[in-house]
Amino acid sequence: MPGVFGLQVLWKGGVTQGILVCVCCMALVWGCFSNPAQAMGEFKEGVFTSEYGSRRYKLYIPSGYQGQAVPLVVMLHGCTQDPADFAAGTKMNTLAEQQPFLVVYPEQPVFANISKCWHWFLPAHQQRGTGEPALIAGMTQTIMTTYQVDPSRVYIAGLSAGGAMTVVMGATYPDLYAAIGVSAGFAYQAARDPLAVLKVAQQGGPDPRQQGTLAYQAAGAAARVVPVIVFHGADDRIVNPVNAEQVLSQWAQTNDLASDDGLDNDNISDTSSCTPAHSTAGYPYTKCVYPDENGEVLMEKWLVYTMGHRWSGGSSAGSYTDPKGPDASEAMIRFFFAHPKM
Repeated sequence: MPGVFGLQVLWKGGVTQGILVCVCCMALVWGCFSNPAQAMGEFKEGVFTSEYGSRRYKLYIPSGYQGQAVPLVVMLHGCTQDPADFAAGTKMNTLAEQQPFLVVYPEQPVFANISKCWHWFLPAHQQRGTGEPALIAGMTQTIMTTYQVDPSRVYIAGLSAGGAMTVVMGATYPDLYAAIGVSAGFAYQAARDPLAVLKVAQQGGPDPRQQGTLAYQAAGAAARVVPVIVFHGADDRIVNPVNAEQVLSQWAQTNDLASDDGLDNDNISDTSSCTPAHSTAGYPYTKCVYPDENGEVLMEKWLVYTMGHRWSGGSSAGSYTDPKGPDASEAMIRFFFAHPKM
């Protein structure tokens, strides 16, 4: 199994261009990266091109879509993954058949990053209107105009490097995404260069209140309160669970500022109410809920015990999943649909 060799770190959580940083001490090749079960829906390929570059994607159109306005969920894979693998592992297409909703999986290709990691850790890709955020947002908007999508129900979620990029998207395009889901990710601008990634993964990032203010500033005139749901394995050796706490604290600060035109008055905080539970598949977990200023649930954190760097409750048909945890995909869809953009 690969580990740290000089400046080359194989990491599933996020990483380089040049100096290969890719934090994943397990190079799992499941040999089952085929398309997930599709019921009667269509899993089609597409390409989005703009002044910021070009990215392929896979779009799942459920059989229940007949031209009516439906939600759209954007799914950002982690390092070493691809859209088909991520779709298989998260089982999101199966949920789309039940609801229905569209699911798009943008692809980070090898030519952009040798480990297929999103560049969440580089300043050029941490701002609105530039780099990968502009590409992902542009792809989202194109699908919204091509299909009948309810603009108040557009969501984004991701794993590891994809989870970190999801945080960037929530900070830079809060007017586009109604809510975000972060699995094993990082707070906004937790790292700003490749060499900082490993340290942040092991120890956590800067003061989350400071990062929360930066995220609010990144939103600019588009700033609004963004609902957030976070999943993290308590035994994650790749991305320290302290990062889950920091994601929630960062968003508490960002939402506090956004809720009252930049006033830092703690009407939204990272104080939570936590309940222990046990998944039917095997793992215990703690679910914490964070209220908004009206007492309604604004954020959730699920800490899954025994689980490592994985998508909780996923299918073994994809990589970096653990079927024994509570179903993160089901929890995120429930949370998303309870939080349309107002």
